[in-house]
Amino acid sequence: MQVNRYHCYHPGVPTRIPGRHFARNLITRRTLIFQLVKRDFHQRYVGSAAGWLWGLIHPLVLLAVYTYIFSVCMKQPPPPDAGTSSYALYLFAGMLPWLLFSDTVLRAAGSIVEQSNLVTKTMFPSEIVPVSIFLSSAISHLLTVGLFLLIAGFRAGHLSPAIALLPAVILLIGILGVGIGWVAASLQVYLRDTAQVLTVGMTLWMWITPIMIPEDRIPESARFVLAINPLYYVVKAYRHMLLGSPMPTLRDFGVAAGMAIAAFVCGGLFFRHLKRGFADVL
Repeated sequence: MQVNRYHCYHPGVPTRIPGRHFARNLITRRTLIFQLVKRDFHQRYVGSAAGWLWGLIHPLVLLAVYTYIFSVCMKQPPPPDAGTSSYALYLFAGMLPWLLFSDTVLRAAGSIVEQSNLVTKTMFPSEIVPVSIFLSSAISHLLTVGLFLLIAGFRAGHLSPAIALLPAVILLIGILGVGIGWVAASLQVYLRDTAQVLTVGMTLWMWITPIMIPEDRIPESARFVLAINPLYYVVKAYRHMLLGSPMPTLRDFGVAAGMAIAAFVCGGLFFRHLKRGFADVL
């Protein structure tokens, strides 16, 4: 009996590595990704006089509102280990990673439908669209973080050396956001109510993340929600990097990274399965 040599296992011959095709697309289509990021960033501020400065004006206004409401009106003190005496800074440091994550997921949800003229082209790698959205959002995010560091550094007189961990944590947010964004984007092609359901779900997710409400005020019976929430660990990491509050443990980072990678892999497989019908539906 003749054995098919193409399906035999040969020792020493590398088998197909999961995700290799996607990684190759990121490398070979890097110019296309750059153009998508550039276009997305430009379209967000097209026609406005201030342009990308709106990316700094919005967080400044938000920080001013938080300061007035929580520090002036409510006189809300931050937790003892917050690393700052300003509740507004404590609150905003926790909002920063959430804003990047939610912006990535919510905008990725409609990205395939919005880019239908490109997606229906046979050779276009549609999986890079949510990636380009995250990279575009990350540019605005870095501008906001830089502004926050100026304010926090001016108040404290120094910056924490832990800020060197920022790229790794942003990458973690990107892995998680793109993974969930793939699921939402592919479902939106077939079920146009997906974006609306996602908006409700993201609102709920924000309130079960200790951003507005300090961790010590969450009832013991509900603490298990924090353990399965990757944003909980990310928010803790941001507050440590930006304000000097207690650092998450290596176990915390491992749990968050594991959840993010699981979301990324599952989202990628889900997207790859559904993308076969995109051209027919769009």
